[in-house]
Amino acid sequence: MQLCANKLDKKDFFGKSDPFLVFYRSNEDGTFTICHKTEVVKNTLNPVWQPFSIPVRALCNGDYDRTVKIDVYDWDRDGSHDFIGEFTTSYRELSKAQNQFTVYEVLNPRKKCKKKKYTNSGTVTLLSFSVDSEFTFVDYIKGGTQLNFTVAIDFTASNGNPLQPTSLHYMSPYQLSAYAMALKAVGEIIQDYDSDKLFPAYGFGAKLPPEGRISHQFPLNNNDEDPNCAGIEGVLESYFQSLRTVQLYGPTYFAPVINQVARAAAKISDGSQYYVLLIITDGVISDMTQTKEAIVSASSLPMSIIIVGVGPAMFEAMEELDGDDVRVSSRGRYAERDIVQFVPFRDYVDRSGNQVLSMARLAKDVLAEIPEQLLSYMRTRDIQPRPPPPANPSTASAPEQP
Repeated sequence: MQLCANKLDKKDFFGKSDPFLVFYRSNEDGTFTICHKTEVVKNTLNPVWQPFSIPVRALCNGDYDRTVKIDVYDWDRDGSHDFIGEFTTSYRELSKAQNQFTVYEVLNPRKKCKKKKYTNSGTVTLLSFSVDSEFTFVDYIKGGTQLNFTVAIDFTASNGNPLQPTSLHYMSPYQLSAYAMALKAVGEIIQDYDSDKLFPAYGFGAKLPPEGRISHQFPLNNNDEDPNCAGIEGVLESYFQSLRTVQLYGPTYFAPVINQVARAAAKISDGSQYYVLLIITDGVISDMTQTKEAIVSASSLPMSIIIVGVGPAMFEAMEELDGDDVRVSSRGRYAERDIVQFVPFRDYVDRSGNQVLSMARLAKDVLAEIPEQLLSYMRTRDIQPRPPPPANPSTASAPEQP
């Protein structure tokens, strides 16, 4: 909405006033809660404020007839802002301004009591008001959007020999390795959003038998034609099998597997499929330039990348790829959206050794950004959720697999 004011009371000894508006939502107990402040417009009695957006729930908690109080103040540098006046309205009344200007009298109760000839302390006019529907992650899931989950696991030598207890891949008969815990924690939640429960799973940075070829995207189930594993248990089974057959080697390249998932995501742009790539790594990366290029290219596609760092390494390179502070760029081109979420697994390890608690904490944080990343893709492409299917839906279309 956008508002302006006319002939507000002059409050400053030198100059005019520096007006701003404060919006309050009324509560059930008769109190008021601040829900928005406009910017200050300096030295004028006829300010025009910038348009702004506010969630309907913040303004009236979904009750269209609930009182919305608006105070008009004159800004003072020392924080003792002078009260000019107030008026009340409601969401329903504001929404009528879609067809006409609405003018409100600004009243100062004190002045009204003191001065018989007092009319008002100026007027505020609602210049424009519009309402947009904001869709939620759940709206898209209900409308049939599928999350397609792909796993990529770091099989480079820096992880240590899997037969040794010091290795990040050590297969202990008593407890899961950090790699297996991260995979299980994230996968068991995300698989509920994937109807076919078939997950392509890859390894990178290993020498493959029999000829010792180095691969940066080998299927964990050893099936080039169909890298899908059945459920997270199937992924874990194939991961353990690969640990017994391949040789951990190097270097650590992320770009090949990112580009592979991106190729699948590029084929579907109607919002029916969204791809999530989970990379589990010890954080030592050898193709930073190519990986940044791959992320920038993938940022325009329906996909997100989760990186879980395991082990004691300093993860500066992974933090850089996360792009929370500085948007990832490559050769002068910036990522269209922030699509990478990085978390170090060590931050979630429960000190008492409770693996279930560690996994729950990790999954919560790792998946926290996925809904917003999916929504940012849908918004930039102006894709609205489909209406939920009837109670007895037909079988969902099979996703394109990377």
